[in-house]
Amino acid sequence: MSDLANKRFVLGMTGGIACYKICELVRRLTERGATVDVVMTEAATHFVTPVTMQALSGRPVYVDQWDARMPNNMAHINLTRGADAVLIAPASTDFLAKLAHGMADDLLSTLCVARACPLLVVPAMNREMWANPATQRNAAQLRADGVTLLGPAEGDQACGEVGSGRMLEPHEILEDLIAHFQPKVLAGKRVLVTAGPTSEPIDPVRVLTNVSSGKMGYAIARAAREAGAEVTLVSGPTALAAPRGVRRVDVTTARDMLDAVMAGVPDADIFVAVAAVADWRVKEVSASKLKKTDGRPPALEFVQNPDILGTVAALPRPPYCVGFAAETEDLARHAAEKRARKRVPLLVGNLAQDVLGRDDTTLVLYDDAGEHPLARLSKLAAARQLVAEIGRRAGS
Repeated sequence: MSDLANKRFVLGMTGGIACYKICELVRRLTERGATVDVVMTEAATHFVTPVTMQALSGRPVYVDQWDARMPNNMAHINLTRGADAVLIAPASTDFLAKLAHGMADDLLSTLCVARACPLLVVPAMNREMWANPATQRNAAQLRADGVTLLGPAEGDQACGEVGSGRMLEPHEILEDLIAHFQPKVLAGKRVLVTAGPTSEPIDPVRVLTNVSSGKMGYAIARAAREAGAEVTLVSGPTALAAPRGVRRVDVTTARDMLDAVMAGVPDADIFVAVAAVADWRVKEVSASKLKKTDGRPPALEFVQNPDILGTVAALPRPPYCVGFAAETEDLARHAAEKRARKRVPLLVGNLAQDVLGRDDTTLVLYDDAGEHPLARLSKLAAARQLVAEIGRRAGS
């Protein structure tokens, strides 16, 4: 089931060229099973018509404060009752000021004052308008009042200038909206996650690596951020984009990863070692490409790479450590042995042949109480379940 299935949103649109992007947002929301009631200011209708928004939402669109379609003529009250959130996108400079001062002079501003659900606001304006001290005061007041501001982003603006004030893209708003509804079991925590493979050079063109996609580690980083944590992701080479709101540190080799982890550990409350770190590296990396000579393969000597999880767990004051074990057979025995050897409170096991490169996974948790298998889920759903378990164990 979609993260937003059966949710109902009141989507408020104010005047701005970014209105055209809301068409895509509404389409994405409805595709995920959400119900969207669109409310437009008069200014918004100069950029996108109510007919367009009605076609996309499949619902009546409201503009007039005195709309008589409501039996009691109280759209400003009725629309937010039973809604999961009010989302204002785009939110103009003028509308931020209205919200900050509790003004109620049209349907959208009035329902925001009269709402009985959370309010999320997506600013969209010129960079100078966003940087204006009055706008910054209004934004700070809204945050203090418990309103969630999403963005703004930096980049090219319709006016031709470049800077902060640009509205988030529809997929970014969607991701932040999904995150809003996740339990904040790691609020205030700092989480360090490793993900992906490492790549150990043999010569300038050859490497020793593995088939890890990084999907599980990236999913855990996203789930931890959704759960309210400040997240740093130390990633080996992958083709994945960093989750929104997550700081990513790119590394290549196991030693690079160890250095990045040790730099981040002093600030971490929780360390989740998901990366598939190469166990060995070539002792002497060739400075030039190795050539075939008489059909004989080169003689390579290997040395062991550092044990990143073991090194962190052995610190005098380690963060709460979670390890991963991807095995091909006898998972329970190997996972239990690895947890005892590395002395970590929680180890997550799975069978590599069943999960590598896939979008779903089956996780088994190992702790002092024994073995706890979880259901087969998408990697993001499994990551959220794991984060909930981590929060329960390390949240205090």
